[in-house]
Amino acid sequence: MEEITIYTDGACSGNPGPGGWGAILMYKNIKKEISGGMKETTNNIMELTAVIEALRLVKFPCKINIYSDSAYVVNAFLQGWIYNWLKKNWKTADGSPVKNKELWQELYNFTKTHDITFNKVKGHSDNEFNNRCDELARNAIDELK
Repeated sequence: MEEITIYTDGACSGNPGPGGWGAILMYKNIKKEISGGMKETTNNIMELTAVIEALRLVKFPCKINIYSDSAYVVNAFLQGWIYNWLKKNWKTADGSPVKNKELWQELYNFTKTHDITFNKVKGHSDNEFNNRCDELARNAIDELK
């Protein structure tokens, strides 16, 4: 199975406020950068959108390592939150509806096609790819202004 590495980041100027996302996909010797933004959003929506938009570009089943500094995105899988939400019909432990349900459902659907491993990276540190994703996300916010 082919392997792809994806780094993602989302950012918001105000929360809610204008937001941006960035991702880098690496496959063999090819590196592709993508980004985008929304005028009124949240940082969590941008973090999820970064991962989803990157996965949309993967055209066949792959082993994918996703690196994100978002505990929200990574822990949903590593700590099993998403599987509990599925069992409880998209309700949280306290019975309230899961926020950003449609995005979570889309992201979860990618896990049915691909062998995805989520990895937490420290944000704003010495990881060049995470830092570049942050730059892509912030540039996307600037382009909205």
